[in-house]
Amino acid sequence: MTDRPDTIVLVHGFWVTPRSWEHWITHYEQQGFRVIAPGYPGFEVEVEALNANPDLITAVTVPAIIDKLESVIKGLDRQPIIMGHSAGGAFTQILLDHGYGAAGVALNSAPTEGVRVVPLSQVKSTFPVLKSPANRHKAVGLTLEQWRYAFTNTFTDEEAAALYSRYHIPAHGGIVWGGVLANFQPGHQDTWVDYRNDNRAPLLFISGGEDHIMPPAVQRSNVAHYQSNTITEQVEYEGYAHLLPAQAGWEKIADFALDWALRHAR
Repeated sequence: MTDRPDTIVLVHGFWVTPRSWEHWITHYEQQGFRVIAPGYPGFEVEVEALNANPDLITAVTVPAIIDKLESVIKGLDRQPIIMGHSAGGAFTQILLDHGYGAAGVALNSAPTEGVRVVPLSQVKSTFPVLKSPANRHKAVGLTLEQWRYAFTNTFTDEEAAALYSRYHIPAHGGIVWGGVLANFQPGHQDTWVDYRNDNRAPLLFISGGEDHIMPPAVQRSNVAHYQSNTITEQVEYEGYAHLLPAQAGWEKIADFALDWALRHAR
């Protein structure tokens, strides 16, 4: 099929960079796809540079992130498959709502506006940021122990430590706080989408059954908010933590996500 999507855009979440997609990039490229994993504005540098200069992190905003992602997609000759992890899952939903993408996949997605399910494990995972309003103006990192709980609770100690060293960066406290406050402020906030948009591309939610920071209950609530006639589905993988793209067995999830997106691509 000449109109088959030939490009996959991978959108990373908070506390990590595009490097967190490294295995998926290689996996999809080996299948003949062009793979683009854009960093947020200012995130064009490596993990080590962002850890050394967190001011780059606090300079970014959600609208700027969406603008950059849209500019990347506008430069393509056909609509891509968009896949996002964590906050990248919320950004994937926004991109689809704005008319981009042939299909979308949100993995362990952060919620879009209106999803008010807040499990206790999510509160504990984000507490390093939410414990102080002053963190709204800071880049807030996680300790290895906090990373283990929020991202890698099903990994071995050795795996968790290695991935912490390779992937972890601080997150913009203001954006995390903004996501919490979105449901309590008047008007549409940065993560608003039209849940009744019938022109949106098909969307699949993939949820890790052991995810602490974005548990399955959050995904189920997010899916339930969609009232459009466009395909919206969810699948849950038992035993998987938040950092699902790096957990052993990720290949089967990557293959399922791609197959689903190709079968449903508009």
